[in-house]
Amino acid sequence: MTHQHPKTACAMIFEDSNSPLEYKTDHPVPQQADLKPGEVLVKVEYSGVCHTDLHAWKGDWPAAAKKNLVGGHEGAGPIVAIGEGTLTNLKVGQNVGIKWLADSCLDCENCRGGSEATCAQAQCSGYSVDGSFQQYAVSYARHVTPIPDGLPLEVAAPILCAGVTVYRALLNSSARAGQFVAIVGAGGGLGHLAVQYASAMGFRVVAIDTGADKKKLCASYGADKFIDFKDYKNPEDMIKAIKAECDGVGPHAAVVAAAGAAAYEQALEYIRPTGTLVAVGLPPDTFIKANVFFTVFHSKRIVGSYVGNRQDAEEALDFALRGKVSPRIEVCPLKQLPEVYERMEKGQLAGRVVLKNF
Repeated sequence: MTHQHPKTACAMIFEDSNSPLEYKTDHPVPQQADLKPGEVLVKVEYSGVCHTDLHAWKGDWPAAAKKNLVGGHEGAGPIVAIGEGTLTNLKVGQNVGIKWLADSCLDCENCRGGSEATCAQAQCSGYSVDGSFQQYAVSYARHVTPIPDGLPLEVAAPILCAGVTVYRALLNSSARAGQFVAIVGAGGGLGHLAVQYASAMGFRVVAIDTGADKKKLCASYGADKFIDFKDYKNPEDMIKAIKAECDGVGPHAAVVAAAGAAAYEQALEYIRPTGTLVAVGLPPDTFIKANVFFTVFHSKRIVGSYVGNRQDAEEALDFALRGKVSPRIEVCPLKQLPEVYERMEKGQLAGRVVLKNF
């Protein structure tokens, strides 16, 4: 069974790194016969915009993105076709999410252990395969995530990357309910969701960002304290202030969702002994410099946290379904993506932009 869908539709494409973003209205739409076993065609109604999408366009990372790329990896919409021979419980008409991890083998050690994103055969939406900045996108049945009935698609879209990423990061922090967790970049697209998940999970949240708007936003989402880093000309004074808010010894964990390099070394200074620095944000060409003696002496941990697995995605959506997490969204037409990127580079976004693809 399939739904009727057109032969061409709208898409945002770029040919190579830093080449112009082109809004096309005649992008080919795969038909039923074009789908391979295991593939599904999703009518993408909404797609969140992630900083990773900007990195992909600008070519900031060591691994190059594919040429003539359709970016995006927070797509939400109904399945309109399923490839013949696909073994799945998914149905045509069912709402699903397209995530950063488009596909993996599900048979290697990493996949079997729940780390599908580190699979050597992993494919990434909006990077190695075309993503969700288009009205119709091909994805993979075993990795699209069912979206619960009753959860609006524009709300689900940012959860599919930003939400599941910070949820996994908090799990990786090893912090326990009642302990202090610092969220760096707390008012941004990742950070404002991290504040909500952390609060819902019972952590005492110290939000770190700048500006009155972000302070108000973080407070509304459950942050116990807010540190405005621009209030401190000397980073050492900010580190002391953060420690002071956490029993004088610092938070048990810091989740760095900011795209600035300095945030990482500062976090290593203010987390308490046995604390965990969870690296999430990806500033280009950045290295973490840790004093080996004090890292060992204070038993501090540095943990890289990529995206979550398939189970994490379903749990992250469930928080939203139950009203525990609600992304702050601004809905824009797909053709406005260039302007969104410009605002993102200037740090002018509070929350998450969601593109409407119809």
